[in-house]
Amino acid sequence: MAKLPRSIEENLYFLCVEIDGQLSSLQDYFKCPSQAAAQKVLLRAGHSYNLAAKVGNAGTQRLTNKKVSHEAQNLLRNVELVARNLDLISRLARRSLTHAEDVARKEYLRPDAYAKVITQVRTGLKLIQPALSRSDSKSAVRIGQTREKLEDLYDRVFRTLTADMRKSKHTADLANSLLVANEMRRIGDALQSISEAILSVNIGQPVQFERYFTLKSLLPDTREDDPPELEPLAETRSGNAISSVRSRDASGETVNAVFKGGELSKVRNERAGVKSWHSIYPGLAPKILSYEKRGQSAALLIEHLPGYTFEQLVLNEKDGLLADAQKTLAKTLNYVWRSTRMDEPAEMSSMLQLSRRLPEVYRVHPEFRVRSQRLGALQLTGFDDLVRAAAEREAQLEASFSVHIHGDFNLDNVIYDPSERRVHFIDLHRSRYMDYVQDVSVFMVSNYRLQIQDIPVRRRLAKVACDLQAVASKFARSQKDRTYEYRLALGLARSFATSTRFVFDKSHARRMFNRARFLMELALNCPEGSEARFKLPTRELFFD
Repeated sequence: MAKLPRSIEENLYFLCVEIDGQLSSLQDYFKCPSQAAAQKVLLRAGHSYNLAAKVGNAGTQRLTNKKVSHEAQNLLRNVELVARNLDLISRLARRSLTHAEDVARKEYLRPDAYAKVITQVRTGLKLIQPALSRSDSKSAVRIGQTREKLEDLYDRVFRTLTADMRKSKHTADLANSLLVANEMRRIGDALQSISEAILSVNIGQPVQFERYFTLKSLLPDTREDDPPELEPLAETRSGNAISSVRSRDASGETVNAVFKGGELSKVRNERAGVKSWHSIYPGLAPKILSYEKRGQSAALLIEHLPGYTFEQLVLNEKDGLLADAQKTLAKTLNYVWRSTRMDEPAEMSSMLQLSRRLPEVYRVHPEFRVRSQRLGALQLTGFDDLVRAAAEREAQLEASFSVHIHGDFNLDNVIYDPSERRVHFIDLHRSRYMDYVQDVSVFMVSNYRLQIQDIPVRRRLAKVACDLQAVASKFARSQKDRTYEYRLALGLARSFATSTRFVFDKSHARRMFNRARFLMELALNCPEGSEARFKLPTRELFFD
């Protein structure tokens, strides 16, 4: 565990003492409200600000040293966060007093309600330095739990004051009293941020209070004084956080797993997706070790899978290892597609998916919103009009069969284990029976989307995309799927266009958007009834 530099530790100590003194004065004010008691806090604004600034400046100065370890960086950044929130508590205390002084009838303040809860806040402050110096997660949690007490206080005061507003003429006093309660409530938010900062130091990465609580409940046998170590693996586009977890159970055995938390519906779907894959292809998906639901969020503890994601393979590993992974993936896909094939038509609706996501694309790249234009005899159809026309054509061309697909088949959702020579699928919340073209198009564009400008690497990415297309094309011929390439063109158009909302580089995003337009125009220029003869110019699309 990294140690705080002495200067930062001293200033943090004096800051905690200063804030405790201000809160003590705040308690005195509520016992006997007076302007003199309020001024005792209001005039100390500069003291807490200067101490917090000293902690922050010293931390920033240390962070400029290239030799500072990752552990020390994590500590310094989070201690700075602690200092900022301590100063915030000081500001909130002063603001509560400003509103309190605007209350002419002090009985409307409900001053008796605040004494006990301020004592609990002060108790939390006294835990900060011991929790940091001893990596005491139990004390850090106690600091964060003070927020609940402040929320309860606010709820009680809110109900009382709003009831009084219905029958009292002194609404200004009641409104200012409610503002006092709200500032006190926000002190709870600052304490929870302090708690999260200390927990983040202990764990080794940023963690939210509720997420830590959920993680501990998923690891019921871990020791209270031995916090789990988290290492970030990914942050999904939908906001779900994925981390590698290392902890020790009560017997001292090491536990290695993957923690995934997020919105309840998505985590539920992930759980269902994993279960469905276990029945189709045992071992392809990771095992679920634990599941926990808390309100509208949930979390999974999943088996840690060894190996490399396809993104790591393409960008960092040798050609031989990548080739082995591609062969294994091809075998796996062929097995899954053949064994799950159902004679039930599948409608991919790529253009419908695209039309739903276009507002997000235009928010990131407003310059892409181009309406129909005429240049002399040349008519340039607007992008939205192209999507509508392509949607009409696509509606007439459903796949004649369905297979079980991954649903979000990006490079980083496929893992290859070279020791076992097998692939694994992760992030399975969109798995379902569908047109296999959905997975093929997503995988291909996830190669092109990577913002790597190195020419040899881009050629490698292009080859991986084209190789998968060759695998899928061979499968399509074996199944007599005659419109495969036409549907793939529209699937690629969707993926190229929608992926631009994740790409900041304007030139790269423009190349992708132009490919989407080209593919739709190409598909629409194909005479109706001739879709089976449509040929996709794969190499031209992926080799820049």
